[in-house]
Amino acid sequence: QVQLVESGGGLVQAGGSLRLSCAASGRTTFSNYAMGWFRQAPGKEREFVGYIRWSGGRTYYADSIKGRFTISRDNAKNTVYLQMNSLKAEDTAVYYCAAGRETGWGTLLPGYWGQGTQVTVSS
Repeated sequence: QVQLVESGGGLVQAGGSLRLSCAASGRTTFSNYAMGWFRQAPGKEREFVGYIRWSGGRTYYADSIKGRFTISRDNAKNTVYLQMNSLKAEDTAVYYCAAGRETGWGTLLPGYWGQGTQVTVSS
């Protein structure tokens, strides 16, 4: 079992920045999982944002956020981060941390979810 707890969401003006954190815990070997982020805007389906390999640190991103968002991790703290810059109103969503397996097509197949954290970007 893996438990994921997000933090760092909030209200920010367009063009601003936020950093989300996801702390992972549980009786497991975290190097077995890739860690990533998804988001869900009101009235829309949950969409992939990006993920990072636990070993090696290679990252993959959705085209919609590429160049603006950066995923990193601190293995010693079992924590993954999502740095979001140049935020736009359309980035408003609940952001979910996920742990899972790589699909092989540059996305993540989640096995575990966090509870989500709200990010609101005002225009």
